[in-house]
Amino acid sequence: MRAFDRRSVLKAAAAIGFGAGLDAAGVSEALAQGGLKLGPARPFSYDGLKAAAKRMAVGPYVGPQRPAPDIVGKINYEAWGKIAFDMDHALYADGPGRFPVSFFHLGMFFQKAVEMNVVEGASAREIIYDQSYFTMPEDSIARNLPQGAGFAGLRIQEPRGGALDWRKNDWVAFLGADYFRAIGALRQYGLSARAVAIDVAVAGKPEEFPDFTKFYIDGADADDSLTIYALLEGPSLVGACRFVMTRGKGVIMDIDQVLYLRADIARFGIAPLTTMYWFSEAKKETAVDWRPEVHDSDGLAMWTGTGERIWRPLNNPPRIVTSSFGDENPRGFGLLQRDRNFDHYLDGVYYDRRPSLWAEPTGHWGKGAIELVEIPTDDEIHDNIVAMWVPDKPAAAGSETALSYRLYWEADEPFPTDLARVVATRLGNGGQPGLPRPKGVRKFMVEFSGPPLVNLPFGVKPEAVLWASRGTFSYVFTEPVPDDVPGHWRAQFDLAAGAGTDPVEMRLFLRQGDKVLSETWMFQYHPF
Repeated sequence: MRAFDRRSVLKAAAAIGFGAGLDAAGVSEALAQGGLKLGPARPFSYDGLKAAAKRMAVGPYVGPQRPAPDIVGKINYEAWGKIAFDMDHALYADGPGRFPVSFFHLGMFFQKAVEMNVVEGASAREIIYDQSYFTMPEDSIARNLPQGAGFAGLRIQEPRGGALDWRKNDWVAFLGADYFRAIGALRQYGLSARAVAIDVAVAGKPEEFPDFTKFYIDGADADDSLTIYALLEGPSLVGACRFVMTRGKGVIMDIDQVLYLRADIARFGIAPLTTMYWFSEAKKETAVDWRPEVHDSDGLAMWTGTGERIWRPLNNPPRIVTSSFGDENPRGFGLLQRDRNFDHYLDGVYYDRRPSLWAEPTGHWGKGAIELVEIPTDDEIHDNIVAMWVPDKPAAAGSETALSYRLYWEADEPFPTDLARVVATRLGNGGQPGLPRPKGVRKFMVEFSGPPLVNLPFGVKPEAVLWASRGTFSYVFTEPVPDDVPGHWRAQFDLAAGAGTDPVEMRLFLRQGDKVLSETWMFQYHPF
């Protein structure tokens, strides 16, 4: 897997529901009055899109169009940042849909054109690119692009007549390959999702990034949601996707996909989530940065098919590491930002407000594994973390995969456990204060918080239940954190990992007698 450079995208990138009684002709007239140029009507349905994808899968891979590469290749970051979509030309700027749609311009970092279409009943019409949709400097090289060059992606704006100015605020963006993202309940963008992940971190094989090549924007008769259909194309597969996106306090996406494989895929990632993790309270190199923590997400949460709740803090490892958590019919998993304290970041980009993203299967996914890929990074511009579901069933050429799932872009996981949750993981030198510190021994402090710990009888301490793949534990105990916060406890222990630098896998949970009090903390420690 490559570390995806998205800081420039975040800076630069920083509908739909038909009105009652409007037929296709009425919609086309409204769009024409808004200044959008439309192509001729063509039949469209999701079944038709799936059939087209299936036919394409048995043919050769052609790839998306790259219009005027000599021009687009010169629209660098600075020039691209000066090109802005004119919201007067937004799809549904004046209705009939509630959510206007705006478009991204092509540029050096987004050279592949994506065909945009608006659905009108049982037909669709292409939205033709025109320079008049954008404002740009008089000397911008983008003015040399031909008519109909195409768009790089799209954004869904906040509703007309809502609490926020829709011209300045969007809540969903599709831009670059098969990436998309949404704001959470705290109105901040952060991590991304992808339609599929192909051969992430497979030795001797490059990762493949398929592209959304066509979007169909459907103005369903709904006040708080809209639907986008997408054609997905890559050398190894072709797919048809449907996104039903609902704007509430956060964003919920109901996703249906049918994927037709052209080639064998070694690691077939379903519902892939992609984020950035540089450092946190667990580990930070001395004076590497002035901020205490820098990350879009701080952990992977899992709800297994057997009902176990697991929290795996993220790592910035010394080398690329893939962790696999076998399961059958998982109830969900997500990359979360649990730490919401601004003082832990001190940054004006508001890492404390980044959304958490949870994937919930809406059918049975069978046997497989939640896989976590962690890539070393020395900056915050790279997305270096991927979490995804990888089925046990081989992804073979000629096979077909149909699946459905729901993504929740919220401040927290949508189905929080009643158990105490992990709120911090801290590491230091092992041993006891005032005595010589033993070599090769690390101390761990794992903090928990939640109602089961609030309700402990006075004088009763929870038991720390520990396991490690190798090494020995010592100096194990639990105590309340001395901050006068009810139910805030920590488990402390030392680990002597022994010789070697292979990672050590650990598990920890709290209990009282036979009663489990907390979720399971899992951690991968890299001795040094």
